[in-house]
Amino acid sequence: MKLLLIDGHYYVYRSFFAIPNLSNSRGEPTNAIFGFTKTLRLMIKHLQPELGAVFWDEGMPERRVKLQPAYKETRKEMPLPMVPQLDFIQKLTPLLGFKNISLPNTEADDLMGCYAMAACKRKGMEVVLATNDKDLYQLIGRCVKVYTTAKADLASPKDGFALLGEEQATAKWDVPPKLIGDVLAISGDSVDNIPGAGIGRKTAAGLVREFGGLEKLLANIDKVKSNRNREKLTTARAQILQNRKMVELDCHMELPIPIDDLRIQPDYSALIDQLEKCEFKSLLQEVKTEAARVGGSTQEEMKL
Repeated sequence: MKLLLIDGHYYVYRSFFAIPNLSNSRGEPTNAIFGFTKTLRLMIKHLQPELGAVFWDEGMPERRVKLQPAYKETRKEMPLPMVPQLDFIQKLTPLLGFKNISLPNTEADDLMGCYAMAACKRKGMEVVLATNDKDLYQLIGRCVKVYTTAKADLASPKDGFALLGEEQATAKWDVPPKLIGDVLAISGDSVDNIPGAGIGRKTAAGLVREFGGLEKLLANIDKVKSNRNREKLTTARAQILQNRKMVELDCHMELPIPIDDLRIQPDYSALIDQLEKCEFKSLLQEVKTEAARVGGSTQEEMKL
C-alpha cells in the first residue's frame, strides 16, 4: 500500500506564483486552483497511491512560539487574490479524492510526520511526502520518500518527477536524513526566521558529518579546526540547542483520521461541476474523459 501525504499550503503557493495570470469570465482569479488541481492529478498519475491526504497549517504550535516568539514572523501576508482560491481549493480537495487534515495550533509538517511514522509501523506500507519542507526530509528512510518535480533533483528532465530516498537526500544535504536537523540547528532557517550560528549549511553539514552528530560536535568544540567556526559555535551554543528543539518534528499526536479511512476516491460528478465554474476547458475535458473511463461519477458509485 502506498500513502501519499501532501503539504497543502506549499502547493497552493507554488501554483499561485507559477501561473501568474488566469481567471474566469467573471474576473475571479483561478491560477492557484488550476495549478493545484493539475498537480494533485499528476501525483496520482506518477505515484498511483491507494491512500492519501492533504495537510494544512492551522495556527502556530505553542511549543515553538514559546521557544522563539519571532518564529515565522518574517513571512509575508497571503496575497489577496489567493485568499478566496485557498477556500475553494480546500473544498475541492475531497472531490479530487483526498481528505483534508489539520488541527488547531498545529503545523502541517508535524501532522504529516505523525502519519508517516504510524504508517511505517505497518508491514508493506510505503509513504511518499509531497513537500518542500526541510524539516520533513529528516523522516526519509526505509519506507519514507519525498516526491519532487524540481529539475535539480531529476536524473533527466524527461523523468518529470523523482522520489528522494536516503541516498538522494544524503547527496543533497551532505549528511544522512537523520542528521539534517543537526545541520539546520547550526545554519538556522531564514524561511522560518530561525537564527543560525553564522555558519552556512555546507560548512555545518561538514562539521556534523566529521563529528558524527550535533551532540558530539558541541562536546568537542575545542577540536574544531577553524578558529572562526570554533568561536561561532561557542558563542551560539545555547541558540543552536534551542534551534534543535525548534526543527524537531512532533510525531506523537493522535491521528485525527485513521489511515485506513484515507482511501483516494474522487467524486467526479461534483468535481466536474466545480471545474465548470472555473471554466477550465482542457482540464475539464481530461476529468470528464477519466470519469467515463472508470465508469463512475461519484464516490458512492466508485465504492460499489
